[in-house]
Amino acid sequence: MPDTAATATNAVPFSASIMQIEPQWIDYNGHLNMAYYNVMFDRAVDQMWLTLGIGPGYMKERGGSTFTAECHVRYLREIHLGDPVQVSVWLLEADDRRLHTFQELRHATEGWVSATSENMSLHIDMGSRKVAAFPPDISERIAAVVKAHSVVPRPEGIGRNVAMPSKR
Repeated sequence: MPDTAATATNAVPFSASIMQIEPQWIDYNGHLNMAYYNVMFDRAVDQMWLTLGIGPGYMKERGGSTFTAECHVRYLREIHLGDPVQVSVWLLEADDRRLHTFQELRHATEGWVSATSENMSLHIDMGSRKVAAFPPDISERIAAVVKAHSVVPRPEGIGRNVAMPSKR
């Protein structure tokens, strides 16, 4: 197995592969349908999870996986068919059972932010389908990435909530 901890910690933030918008993802408004932003965010997180050693092989071999417990997406600028996109992922915090991530979806050539997604993921024992602690080796990898990501500037939008503007 490659040194996934070194690979993961060298990426600050983690940058997923450039993705293309699929024609069936465009809605009647002529832009990317909101559901497919989540598809791209999910694909990017799956790539990062591979570097942490918690991808599909981890589930098959060790019986653990992650489930998303909470997600907050902000749609900031339209994406259209033909726009190349890339997602950056920050691993903001973690404990023995949870991962707090923040993602930015950017136009891959022009650099502007189209959307962000802030998520809380839970580590799951797939045998019991209950929240469980990460194994020590995985916890060490996660801690290394959290430490590496803690020294770079935080992107705008972390910790926002959904509410109507104040009338004051």
